[in-house]
Amino acid sequence: MISSDVERTILFYDGVLGFPLIEMFENRDYEGSTHFFFDIGHGNALAYFDLPGLDLQPYMEVLGGHHHLAISISRPQWEAARARLQAAGVECAHVDDSSLYFRGPDGERLELISDPLGEMYGNVLG
Repeated sequence: MISSDVERTILFYDGVLGFPLIEMFENRDYEGSTHFFFDIGHGNALAYFDLPGLDLQPYMEVLGGHHHLAISISRPQWEAARARLQAAGVECAHVDDSSLYFRGPDGERLELISDPLGEMYGNVLG
């Protein structure tokens, strides 16, 4: 994922969503760029880059592009994240009492789902 503001992205993912920042270093492919990671649970990390000086366009949902990122978390984590999103004034769409849809700091579409990993709305995936 791409970040236009490293500090704002860290405050959102680590602070509001509760996904700890676990690593940060200079991007080896682009001098002056930061590569940083959040622990999103289940042994997974979400990686971000900032690419200063490239004049990137704002996030835009397009056919064939990234629609949204769904992250499965436990119900207690989901409830806590929901409360922090609400306290931060982040607009959310609530679906089936288990999904929260909202936008990240750069407009990226995100979903937190409280169903166990491998399930969606009570149905086993696969």
